[in-house]
Amino acid sequence: MHVFTNSPNPWFEPSLFLAVLVGIISIICYLTLPQPYLPLADKPVLDPMEGKKNNSSIKEKKKPGWFRRRRTIQVVVLGDIGRSPRMQYHAISLAKHGARVFLIGYKESEIHPDVLSSPRIKIVALNPAPTFLRSSSKLMFPILAPLKALWQAQDLYRALGYGTPPPRWVLVQNPPSIPTLAIAALVCWFRQTELVIDWHNFGYSILAMKLGARHPLVRISALYENVCARLASGHFTVTHAMARVLKRKYRVTAHTLHDRPAALFRPITVHERAQFLATLPDTAQYAEELSPTAKSPLRLVVSSTSWTADEDFSVLLEALSAYSAQATSKPQLPKILAIITGKGPLKEHYLSKIQELNQEKKLLNVIIRTAWLTPEDYATLLGAADLGVSLHTSSSGVDLPMKVVDMFGAGLPVVGWGNFEAWPELVKEDVNGKGFGTADELFRLFVSLFENSNGLLSVLKRGATEESEHRWDEEWDRVGGKLFKLVKREEDSSSSSSGCFDY
Repeated sequence: MHVFTNSPNPWFEPSLFLAVLVGIISIICYLTLPQPYLPLADKPVLDPMEGKKNNSSIKEKKKPGWFRRRRTIQVVVLGDIGRSPRMQYHAISLAKHGARVFLIGYKESEIHPDVLSSPRIKIVALNPAPTFLRSSSKLMFPILAPLKALWQAQDLYRALGYGTPPPRWVLVQNPPSIPTLAIAALVCWFRQTELVIDWHNFGYSILAMKLGARHPLVRISALYENVCARLASGHFTVTHAMARVLKRKYRVTAHTLHDRPAALFRPITVHERAQFLATLPDTAQYAEELSPTAKSPLRLVVSSTSWTADEDFSVLLEALSAYSAQATSKPQLPKILAIITGKGPLKEHYLSKIQELNQEKKLLNVIIRTAWLTPEDYATLLGAADLGVSLHTSSSGVDLPMKVVDMFGAGLPVVGWGNFEAWPELVKEDVNGKGFGTADELFRLFVSLFENSNGLLSVLKRGATEESEHRWDEEWDRVGGKLFKLVKREEDSSSSSSGCFDY
């Protein structure tokens, strides 16, 4: 005889508890996810050219010059905003065309005045990682790098997901790619917004300079960058060469948006030059010698650097030492005042080298000064200089140094490290600049340019002044304005008479 009893399933209560727990977590996650973008939430914005009509009626807003823009845009740089001129220029251009811009990054140095003065740009500051995570030790890199990436990931996720209203687009600078691209792609998925990557270089190629091309982390970084690239809906590159690499390796189509100088960088008059050099602390004591009418004029050379591994500053020091020795035997060669601007981890290392050279009397005909200048003073210094020097070596071979663009904006001829594929996209040999590949080549360029100031240097000066006419606003409108649908396409201008667009 069998007796049946109602014995409860021993797994019932734990299963019920787990189901309730998962449900609660799901609800919390759903309620706390970043708010999604809703197209109708963005209100029409007046075209900047029609700003005086801010109080116009809705009917008046249908007149030419009005655009219905649903444009809230995050511009993201996982670095110092002040040292990211291109991303600041993006923000300024977007704001000029009526977009509401949230510029996200670290506030460590002086920010472009047009960014600070624009009512349409708001800066969302990231919190820097603790000091111990920012060590440059190669030995500790495999341990500290993941910890730093985790710190940056949570802080960036907070800023992108909760620090601003939902954007229509997120424009991200690359590199750094880790963790920027993954976090930006995740938040864009949550918020139903579109991700646009602005490729300045490849993150894995910079990492390879530190760890070596065959290091496992470099290979993982390259794969990660490849995958993240395919998650974006739009891409900018700084060169055609980089766009070709993205097409060939990553199977994505990118729009080349060449760096161009902002209005801050411009050629200056002889009077402005004299006045500036007499007041700038780094040049004031040499102002008379820097005058072109001086009996033995000094030549002013400027180089800006981030004092990092991708700029071998010893090349410039070797070239200047060789020039100083040559000037001793050739009195017709002028002395050089070299001003090096910028901040970075290797600055103290090279300052000690400069001190050694001075003690060894290898810089008798060369004066080297380092400076950290405001954007306005830096721009004027470029306009006052005789020659600019770029030591950017390009880890990928397809990026270009922004500093050369700024120099051309000021009408300053340039000599730079030219042994990489993209160099001819920026510098026209014997027209506005010259390339070099060794310290000896740079030394010979100094001699040939300064020995006869009315020769090649004069030709390069004219070419650089002509190059200064190419400006950021025109380039951005042609490429960036159309991608973000803030500038009318040519075909639209002929098909619409109202001037009002709703994308």
